[in-house]
Amino acid sequence: MAGRDCLVAGDSCSSDETCSPRLRTLRQCVAGNGSMKLGPGARSQCANAVSALLSSPLHGCQCKRGMKKEKNCLSIYWSLHQSIIHGLNLVESYPYETVQRDYDYVRLASITADSDVGMTTVNRCLDAAKACNVDDLCQKLRTEYVSACIKPTAKSGLCNRPKCNKALRRFFDRVPADYTHELLFCPCTDTACAERRRQTIVPSCSYESAEKPSCITQMRICEADYVCRSRLAQFQYDCEPSETSASGCKQSNYGACLLAYTGLIGSTITPNYVNNSTSSVAPWCSCSASGSRRKECDDFLGYFTDNICLRNALTAFGRESDQQPTLSQPSTPSPEYSSRQNKNSTSQPENIETIPNIIDTIIPTQAMGNELLVGKSTLPSNSLPKSASPPTLMLQAAFSLLLLLLHLLNNGH
Repeated sequence: MAGRDCLVAGDSCSSDETCSPRLRTLRQCVAGNGSMKLGPGARSQCANAVSALLSSPLHGCQCKRGMKKEKNCLSIYWSLHQSIIHGLNLVESYPYETVQRDYDYVRLASITADSDVGMTTVNRCLDAAKACNVDDLCQKLRTEYVSACIKPTAKSGLCNRPKCNKALRRFFDRVPADYTHELLFCPCTDTACAERRRQTIVPSCSYESAEKPSCITQMRICEADYVCRSRLAQFQYDCEPSETSASGCKQSNYGACLLAYTGLIGSTITPNYVNNSTSSVAPWCSCSASGSRRKECDDFLGYFTDNICLRNALTAFGRESDQQPTLSQPSTPSPEYSSRQNKNSTSQPENIETIPNIIDTIIPTQAMGNELLVGKSTLPSNSLPKSASPPTLMLQAAFSLLLLLLHLLNNGH
């Protein structure tokens, strides 16, 4: 049964006269804790429904991250895999299907190397931006989320956070990890590079506020949302630390851990680098006012700040291909990459900036030194913006420029 689509499994169960009433009973158990809606024999009825459904198509069903009707699929999954129903622990799997993605840094290097073939040192953060710019899907969705995250709303002058986060989720769910991981986890050796990396997900719009909210509050909001709850469950599964494993991870899969981490971006508990002087990551929340739930709060935050599995995964990724291999026989880019490069070299004069170039100007590069989004100064590592968005006029100007260049680009100018 493992790996079966929960939407298919749910349809199959609903059309079966034996499975359907048991699923309804289980949903009543989940919604009302069994006692009020099912009467004195609730515990027995809930346990019987669970036992019966464990041999149905629902058991072992999973969903695909970013799929259509993802929330519907996950609601079916959680009907059976509720954490505890009257003491019955049903968490023996995780919500999402395992995604096998082979990471290929050499291919990305070959896309961006051009005349630098033979050089051994690389700036992986800049190479990541270049590689994204020559891939149609990566460039398109990166342009979309930057545009959504810097555009101020007419009413408040602030950014539209829900729209920004939706665009971020779309980018990290649909663009291959080859590109997204390089953009987000590339190694940095100075604060300018580290600040650019931290700004990748436009923190001033996607999650930052004047004060950090309580992690307990953020966890409660996340738990009430099927998608956020599922992304967190996947992260806790794939990044579960282990003192006995050589890798530091119980699942011994760094790639899966990093993929699960990016799945949280755009949610209530979006994690990011805490400053531009370290590689430490955490969601934007605090345990200072968690009261009697302090241990629970600390355990949640520690999954990011004191997790040997996640820390090792980030470190291992940073060490991969720090030295670019001599590309005497570089890997051949796929046809769409080659087509993209040819189009860029033949249809655009050198003196006209492209949309990707504008994005790399708005999101600071290592060469830009101490500039942030739309020209703001780099924040000290121990400070954060007081406002949720940059100045309105500067945002409007940047957004207008993006739209103008996109229009020109689409019309072949």
